[in-house]
Amino acid sequence: MTAKISYDAVEVGTEVPTREFRVNRADLVRYAGASGDFNPIHWNEKFAREVGLPDVIAHGAYTMAEAARVVTEWAGDPGALVEYGVRFTRPVVVPNDDKGAVIEIGAKVTAKLDDEARTVRLDITATSAGQKVLGRARAVVRLV
Repeated sequence: MTAKISYDAVEVGTEVPTREFRVNRADLVRYAGASGDFNPIHWNEKFAREVGLPDVIAHGAYTMAEAARVVTEWAGDPGALVEYGVRFTRPVVVPNDDKGAVIEIGAKVTAKLDDEARTVRLDITATSAGQKVLGRARAVVRLV
């Protein structure tokens, strides 16, 4: 596969539509199984509170993966992602109810990096409960 977004059609300021992802405790259990990260802060309320957290929190890599998904689905190809990095600024708190938490993720093209390589940089925003949960979240994507 190759990216479906044309480098020539993208300008600095182009926005990637914001998406919402709901995460609940069952999602965290499934993610723990897939990733092998069974840290009790992701499933045990008592333990999470004992270490100073407000409640169970989502895996940082889970949040990071959802942000990457927004970028790669916009580009049309996961292989278009050339570079990706984030800083974790706040945890995504996942209450033990039927609603869980919502992570809102969007992005904006902030630079056209290389006309020959057809790469752009996107700055990604990720929030949950009105709080920024990823900082310095950036991706470099190769477009067609």
